[in-house]
Amino acid sequence: MISGDHAGSSQLLGGGDPLAVLLLGPTGSGKTALSLALGERFGGEIVSCDSVAVYRGMDLGTAKPTTEDRARLPHHLIDIAEPDLSFTAGEYSKVARAALKEISARGQLPIVTGGTGLYLRALTDGLFAGPERQPELRMRLERGLARSRERHAKDWLHRLLARLDPPSAARIHSNDTPKLIRAIEVCLTARKPLSLVLGSKALSRDPLTGFRLLRIGLNPPRKTLYDRLNRRAAAMFAAGLVEETRGLLARYGPVKTLDSLGYRQAMAVLEGTWSEEAGIAAAQQGHRNYAKRQLTWFRREPEVHWIDGFGDEEESLQKATDLVQPHLP
Repeated sequence: MISGDHAGSSQLLGGGDPLAVLLLGPTGSGKTALSLALGERFGGEIVSCDSVAVYRGMDLGTAKPTTEDRARLPHHLIDIAEPDLSFTAGEYSKVARAALKEISARGQLPIVTGGTGLYLRALTDGLFAGPERQPELRMRLERGLARSRERHAKDWLHRLLARLDPPSAARIHSNDTPKLIRAIEVCLTARKPLSLVLGSKALSRDPLTGFRLLRIGLNPPRKTLYDRLNRRAAAMFAAGLVEETRGLLARYGPVKTLDSLGYRQAMAVLEGTWSEEAGIAAAQQGHRNYAKRQLTWFRREPEVHWIDGFGDEEESLQKATDLVQPHLP
């Protein structure tokens, strides 16, 4: 099954450019297992596409490939940044594109694997060259949001954007705080609405060129996926997620990265807000919700070949192999 709202708008599989496989799907769907199997079969190297796995020391909550897995094949874009430093989608795109070129130059197959949709979109389609981030402005907006929540006015940012840029406000959900802050930031910095900035040819996106992209998506049965996610979240806590979080907090302080899924719940346990049992239940719910959002995002990716199963199943490996093989020499 092939799907995608703008199918055909990105790089086609014809032509003589080298192949890059994009393996996408919800958390817990077995992307790591499938990427390793494909890499060993076709001479591949793994390029992680995970916005938290880039950070050193954040291991248990990200379900990074194990030491044994990483010894089987070269892995890229894992443990490349400190948790107290921002690593944006734009930075990811730059480093990941360089990794694709290096892997291809060695005659190997790049296999991009992960569940961060924005990072994947930045890699393949590029990001618009808008104004740089303004830390002080962002801090003021976040403080204003905190004050508005105390007054039970949770939609303050959305109402502010509606005054500055009605088209963008209509497009961005009132709960999507990062996008609301960015839209307001662009409006105030560029002195024009984000909707007009996005339409500027001078700030157009920079799509990836020089590769044929084969998108393979994993779509396992929802109930079985949720059962796996529940077990995995519990296993993260049993393996020491709270202690890992305690160490990160001691070393870096309450940095933004600790608001990531899993670490956020572990922080609440450390603060005494939740018992460990409540933290596990919250993490389980968070992972299930995240899986839903990922599937919604990836349904918009163009020309995805969907496999209805988990990546660690033999049938899924065979289907993925059959998809990759015709596009290699």
